[in-house]
Amino acid sequence: MGDIKLMKGNEVIAETAIRCGCDGYFGYPITPQSEIMETLMLRRPWEETGMVVLQAESEIAAINMVYGGACCGKKVMTSSSSPGMSLKQEGITYMAGAELPCLIVDVMRGGPGLGTIQPSQSDYFQATKGGGHGDYHLIVLAPASVQEMSDFVVLGFELAFKYQNPAIILVDGAIGQMMEKVELPDYTPRWSEQEIEEISGDWALTGKKNRKQHIITSLEYSAPPQEIFNHKLQRKYKEMREQEVRFETIHCEDADYIFVAYGSVARICQKATELLREKGIKVGLLRPITLYPFPTQAISDLCSKTKGFLTVEMSAGQMLEDVQLAVEGRTKVEFYGRMGGVIPTPEDVIEAFEKIFSI
Repeated sequence: MGDIKLMKGNEVIAETAIRCGCDGYFGYPITPQSEIMETLMLRRPWEETGMVVLQAESEIAAINMVYGGACCGKKVMTSSSSPGMSLKQEGITYMAGAELPCLIVDVMRGGPGLGTIQPSQSDYFQATKGGGHGDYHLIVLAPASVQEMSDFVVLGFELAFKYQNPAIILVDGAIGQMMEKVELPDYTPRWSEQEIEEISGDWALTGKKNRKQHIITSLEYSAPPQEIFNHKLQRKYKEMREQEVRFETIHCEDADYIFVAYGSVARICQKATELLREKGIKVGLLRPITLYPFPTQAISDLCSKTKGFLTVEMSAGQMLEDVQLAVEGRTKVEFYGRMGGVIPTPEDVIEAFEKIFSI
């Protein structure tokens, strides 16, 4: 590994993008993620690596620039926050329909509408259920630390190219703004044109004489071929669900009750778990690392020995629905959430837990 530094989460996204050989970043400033582009501009990676960094005229322009870069087999990315992500949805669904890899970072804030600049987790539905039109999915990674912000840039690109699919790092504003120690990866050279030819196989655009030129589109005028293509996508998503589920469990082996939380809320719930165990109450934590594919089976397997799950989110209850589907009514699934940018404390979680389960 490379250097160890004290860095803000958003800054780490930028630094790791440079180090992992990203070819291009296209974005637009919006709180609380503006430091990603600002850090890239300050680092001037185009002088060191040849990476393109461009502030587009809008979020819509940025995602379509990403579309263009991905068409050429390049390792490209963008970032935004919740209102900006809403504007990017058309481009994202086009890229999913064209089976193009890219990395998207959403540093969530409260809504709906312009909402607040404070942290939230209310983009869960948008990210995991497909915020645009059509039957598609993104690969969704949910970091709970600044270290994972770095790790998931590398992982996100890896999975995006493996499945020819957009991948998104879905993180709340608290993780984006906090500072922690992070071990950064070593520098990886950007791919050469020959490597891009090998990596992109037969799906990228090319003007090279040794390979057929391709037209990339998500448009099909005839219904039967479009249905066949959608079946192909569903087979890909099935493979993701079989191969790419990631999660962490803490004290779940003997737990009577289990918190389910992701991002900064998972850290809050981990502290609540420790405090409750000091009081003799056996509580565990399941933290989804991939929100899509979701750890449905892992939650299902815990049902037989668990008195109840408490899903904790900074939203009105979005991941809650996936937990309920995994449990299938076999045990209690309750919810505690804060909205509008309010961050719960461990004491808030404990108070809600004891009230909900009458402990």
